Amino acid sequence: MKRSQQLILEGWEKRATYDEPRLSEMVEMYKEIGFEVLMEPFSPEDEPGCAECMKDSPQQYKTVYTRKKS
Repeated sequence: MKRSQQLILEGWEKRATYDEPRLSEMVEMYKEIGFEVLMEPFSPEDEPGCAECMKDSPQQYKTVYTRKKS
């Protein structure tokens, strides 16, 4: 089972993939509105649509997942 599938089973919802400075802004916003936030390494095969530009430097991108705090 892929990591992204496991996270969904654990109640995480994939939001989007970002790089800085947007990454930090979005993580802070989700935390402020009451979500737990998890950042996972960017995985091109999990990204729908065009991700060609991200493949050139995948280390700078993170995929943000959230779930309601229990």
